[in-house]
Amino acid sequence: MTGKWSPRGKVVTVMSILLDRIEIDPGICHGKPVIRGLRYPVESMLELMSAGMTIDEILADYEDLEREDLLAVLAFATRLSQVKRMEPVVA
Repeated sequence: MTGKWSPRGKVVTVMSILLDRIEIDPGICHGKPVIRGLRYPVESMLELMSAGMTIDEILADYEDLEREDLLAVLAFATRLSQVKRMEPVVA
């Protein structure tokens, strides 16, 4: 990832800037990760994208969201999937 200079002179990755848009607060949506405290759960946006909606379509339906919010959702999901090992789940 490319980086940007922060006001303190440290290099900040684009991913960390995006992840700042995702909030986890026990008082909002029962502690589920949401976008900027707007009560739009990350999981809901991921469901829309996995169902085939484009970012532009989602932005048209949710006018208070920004493109960077949806990129943050994807960055958050990427971070969650970065594990060393996964065990199969038996149903």
